[in-house]
Amino acid sequence: MTTRGVLYVHSAPRALCPHVEWAVGGVLGTRAQLDWIRQPASPGTWRAEFSWRGQPGTASKLASALRGWQMLRFEVTAEPCSTAEGERYSATPDLGIFHAVIGIHGDIMIPEDRLRAALARSAQGETLLEAEVAKLLGKPWDDELEPFRYAGEGAPVRWLHQVV
Repeated sequence: MTTRGVLYVHSAPRALCPHVEWAVGGVLGTRAQLDWIRQPASPGTWRAEFSWRGQPGTASKLASALRGWQMLRFEVTAEPCSTAEGERYSATPDLGIFHAVIGIHGDIMIPEDRLRAALARSAQGETLLEAEVAKLLGKPWDDELEPFRYAGEGAPVRWLHQVV
């Protein structure tokens, strides 16, 4: 069984672009050529989108291959399939990497133990429950990546044809 997904490189220094392609190709077992365009949200950086197909777990492998570069902002998504839930990985230089399991309707699915730990930290007064839930949903990563998600003029447009 295979799944499909998308790698969004939101910002990468020009010198890092060939290394990203090499890492993606290494994970997928084939040459990966990304179409790079300038990233207006961070002058001097580049962005790209790359659709992929692979075995369940490929998103995890892509995120692992890219996570070591501190100047890279990216997201990797994988659609759910009959043998695996969907996944989303988000990474920023300041926050590190975020992982979420995505259900068949696109919702983030938070494991019970993570919810219990958030409730415990909140009950002990370490943090507010609202802040804990926001972290579990990836809000800090979304807040940081949002300006980079809009590529500006000349960006490729992805039309969605399947509605759930």
